[in-house]
Amino acid sequence: MKRLLAFSGSSRLHSINQALLQAAIRLAESKGATVDVIDLKALDLPLYDGDLEAASGLPQGAKDLKAAMQKADGFLITSPEYNSFPSPLLLNAIDWASRAEAKDEPPLVAFKGKTAGLLATSPGPMGGQRSLVTLRDKLQNIGVTVAPVVTAVGKGSEDLFQDPDFLSTSNGQRVEKTISALLSLDINHV
Repeated sequence: MKRLLAFSGSSRLHSINQALLQAAIRLAESKGATVDVIDLKALDLPLYDGDLEAASGLPQGAKDLKAAMQKADGFLITSPEYNSFPSPLLLNAIDWASRAEAKDEPPLVAFKGKTAGLLATSPGPMGGQRSLVTLRDKLQNIGVTVAPVVTAVGKGSEDLFQDPDFLSTSNGQRVEKTISALLSLDINHV
């Protein structure tokens, strides 16, 4: 059984990426995964600043995020697309979690040996696909094995992901492939 940490790069109220994340969580749990959820917006994560880090160390939100990441086998992430990139909230959280808390801490301890499943949605036809390319590159660069199947759902809406029949649609089947690929990743054999 895999333990996943689920989070969204969206900070918006009634976010369709949050709704997609909830649908993906239900699916992962139905396949036997244990899923913990963390709200990036609720964490104390100021804009990453090396001078702030040098003066004060990691903010409590970064410590909390790192601890949750270290307990997980992998991550389930949804990302909105902002001008073809993942959201600043998501990128900032990754940057803070990548920082060491002590000189003897191994580099990228919250990421090395982890897996990730990536999903995105938007009201537009591409569904955030471009943000997933950047996010995949960033995560792979810091030691995360990203599931080979990523899913972007175009023309997303909150109602779409709350529909009990969503998983039987072609978009739902694509989400299922991402979750299955994530849960089948054996990091020791990648």
